[in-house]
Amino acid sequence: MSRPPVEVADILRAQGDRFLDRYEKSFGFQQLKAYRAIQRCRTAALGGHVDVCPGCGYQAAISYNSCRNRHCPKCQTQLRERWLAARERELLATSYFHVVFTVPHELNVLTLNNPRLFYDLLFSASTQTLLEVAADPKHLGAEIGVISILHTWGQNLLLHPHIHCAIPAGGLSLDHSHWVRPRYPFFFLPVKVLSRVFRGKFCAGLKRLYRRGRLRCAGPARALADPKQFHRLLRRLHRQDWVVYAKPAFGGPGNVLRYLGRYTHRVAISNHRLLAFDGEHVTFRWKDYQHGGKQRKMTLLATEFLRRFFLHVLPKGFVRIRHFGFLANRFRVERLALCQQLLASDPHPVTIAQNCLEVSANWHCPVCGTAMIIILQLTAVELSRCSFFDSS
Repeated sequence: MSRPPVEVADILRAQGDRFLDRYEKSFGFQQLKAYRAIQRCRTAALGGHVDVCPGCGYQAAISYNSCRNRHCPKCQTQLRERWLAARERELLATSYFHVVFTVPHELNVLTLNNPRLFYDLLFSASTQTLLEVAADPKHLGAEIGVISILHTWGQNLLLHPHIHCAIPAGGLSLDHSHWVRPRYPFFFLPVKVLSRVFRGKFCAGLKRLYRRGRLRCAGPARALADPKQFHRLLRRLHRQDWVVYAKPAFGGPGNVLRYLGRYTHRVAISNHRLLAFDGEHVTFRWKDYQHGGKQRKMTLLATEFLRRFFLHVLPKGFVRIRHFGFLANRFRVERLALCQQLLASDPHPVTIAQNCLEVSANWHCPVCGTAMIIILQLTAVELSRCSFFDSS
């Protein structure tokens, strides 16, 4: 893939000081940490290293170190490949469904004040909905497994919290004696039922947090500190249809890995969506899903672009990829072994091509293609003293 014409780091270096002058008071520590990391990523400020090919002896020039911050657009590739390699061993020989849970935008003001509580509630409400509806004999009557991934952004970089779920097509019977397949190949669980159950669970969770005094209502959410206003909002939300979107099965493990790769370690915007930066304005590409997913261009002031980008920095230690049902960490190994055993003895097996994912090393020798290895680490001070360091 070719180098993008502009990167988020370029915008930070050019307009970062002006942005901080305006928004630093509302900046949290994690946002500031991400700001500093992205600004210095792959520059001499973080030091560097020298790579050599163990096959032919080719030695590369100095490479600058990455910041490895999970919000940096340049530092997600290796993390994604390692995660996908681990998941490849856990995928089942069946097709998978993709379900998305979204909350109404009226709740965004509460998200800004309570990100950890809000996102935890989004995970729990969506997962409990899936597990409960799937366990109902009217719909599936099985224990399912769920991989849930939090995204907090829309294509225009505004706040848009939603959960992507990858779910094997079927599940363990409630007595764990056999594998239960969906009744219809293009229909896993009824979307209308999922929507109503999700709405009820999420609103009940919000009421519980509010009643216990754990919801912070400040800034744009100040009016919700009044219980009458808060309950009026919930009544209004109860009258809406909440968006739960389900895609048909997207094939077996190979397709699942490629599909999940688009969602797992993404940040609010990739550098390859950036089109231009003239020093004051940023132009980027976005999909307008309200009009059939048409590709459009948006131009924002650099400070507004950065404000939107840093809305999506997650709280410290927050886990944005979680596993539930028979994929939950506490009994994943034995439940997966049982699922594989039951699927192997299924009278209607699904033929799946295995080993569909090739995980690359950091990079490969341009001469012979062997994976490069690091032979020397350099600090920022040592880099500045190197005779071959070009300060220009």
